[in-house]
Amino acid sequence: MNIQFISHLISNIGCSAIIAFFFIKIDKANIIIKSKAKSKKDIIALSFFFSLLAISGTYIGLNFNGAILNTRNMGVVAGGLLGGPYVAALTGLVAGIHRAIINLGRETAIPCAIATIIGGFLTAYVSRFVKNKDRMFFAFLLAFVVENLSMALILLIQKDKALAQSIVKNFYIPMVFMNSVGAAILILLVEDIIQKSELIAGNQAKLALEIANKTLPYFRNTENLNEVCKIIANSLGARATVITDTKEIIAGFSTDKSVINRSNIRSNNTREVLKTGEVMLVIKDDEDEIIEDFFYISPHIKSCIILPLKEKNDVSGTLKIFFDTAEKITEKNRYLMIGLSHLISTQMEISKVENLISLLKYSELKALQSQINPHFLFNVLNTMTSLIRTNPEKAREVTIDLSNYLRYNLDNNLKSVELIKELNQIDTYIKIEKARFGDKLNIIYDVDESLYNFQIPSLIIQPLVENSIKHGILKKRDKGFVKIIVKRIDKDIEVAIEDDGVGIEQTVIDNLDKKIEENIGLKNVHQRLKLLYGEGLNITKLEQGTRIKFKILGGVKYD
Repeated sequence: MNIQFISHLISNIGCSAIIAFFFIKIDKANIIIKSKAKSKKDIIALSFFFSLLAISGTYIGLNFNGAILNTRNMGVVAGGLLGGPYVAALTGLVAGIHRAIINLGRETAIPCAIATIIGGFLTAYVSRFVKNKDRMFFAFLLAFVVENLSMALILLIQKDKALAQSIVKNFYIPMVFMNSVGAAILILLVEDIIQKSELIAGNQAKLALEIANKTLPYFRNTENLNEVCKIIANSLGARATVITDTKEIIAGFSTDKSVINRSNIRSNNTREVLKTGEVMLVIKDDEDEIIEDFFYISPHIKSCIILPLKEKNDVSGTLKIFFDTAEKITEKNRYLMIGLSHLISTQMEISKVENLISLLKYSELKALQSQINPHFLFNVLNTMTSLIRTNPEKAREVTIDLSNYLRYNLDNNLKSVELIKELNQIDTYIKIEKARFGDKLNIIYDVDESLYNFQIPSLIIQPLVENSIKHGILKKRDKGFVKIIVKRIDKDIEVAIEDDGVGIEQTVIDNLDKKIEENIGLKNVHQRLKLLYGEGLNITKLEQGTRIKFKILGGVKYD
């Protein structure tokens, strides 16, 4: 009979183990059990599950002489050690009360119910001191104690002593041994799943950090993002990787095409991700027609995950990872790639900040150089020397203008300023230059006065005016003018600088995005605007002269 009972209990333990397996596979359950500080909701959820597990152990038990051969206490002990004191006490109470009121096995209902309730409180007390590595041992020990208590109470409380002895004689070894082993097995199963999930998560985190570490040096230059795409593709076993901004592909790598050239976004799915900021999974079946840009990237692609890249709370682009099978985008890999997109977003944002700081320092250096530039100072000083003899009052004005010009460059180089202050600085610069060149220089202001207090980056207009004068007006024989236009367009400001000089060379326009080695002032302003607002200078060569336009979108973004 004991062999039959043991076989039945093994089957019951298997059922409980399967239920526990699927429960712990739920991410939320996994997290709750691992958490040391559990909320009331967590305790209620765990108590509910382990109570059901214990109660099911009663229902699937074997009825024998008015008693139930069951695995109820296994659920109480395992739940208490995994869930903590409150879970143990609640599970013991619920399972014990249930055992007392059901019609099955009435002869042993009260002693078994009392043993289960005591077992819950005993587990609650012991669980406070048990370390994770010792939970299997204490699960076995507590189940052993509770089942022995149950047998003892049956002998004490049951009025029919002969029946009580018969129940204990037949149940003792199967119940005590199998419940003790079953409780330990449940603990082992749950801990094994948790450890494996932590190992997988750890490996994914390690992979993500390795990718981040490998790609970090390449984020400082947009041209190197192709190498970032290559590293991501190779690390994830992907067929291709693409990075876009909000309008076009800015970098990419394909095992078929190597580098993917810049081009406008052609994928409706990508546009949808840019609009919603939600991750999108795209699967291509063999029978399907070519999906958007799959074939453009590689003819072997079967699936793609499109992840938003964000700057602050705004979507600034996408990361697209292409695979040659749909099976490679598992749920775990999906979370890995989402985490990777967050890392890349952060790195790109940090890179932008670093580039901006670098440009600001470059701008500061250039401004400082213009302050101490021998040609600039010597020319102004020579003009002042001449004016001291011929027009002392004018010499005094130039001295004050030079002082104000240098002080502004020094004080406001890394700040945002009101538009009126930037215009005043331009006016000061023009006065200094007019002292040298007289009526050859003329400045025209067409500025919306309501925008005077609007904050703009400092030294963003003056270098453009200086460029128009030096490379436009002064290179022609006749008089010339520079016109500054500032107007509002919706919530933005549009600034235009026009001159009627010799006109800009097309090569200068074409090389705006290249390394800053010449045309420093122009390129510096262009790059700063791109980093701040996403758009740089718009330069047009006129029939006579040059027009430079840019927008300040919604206000300055740094102080």
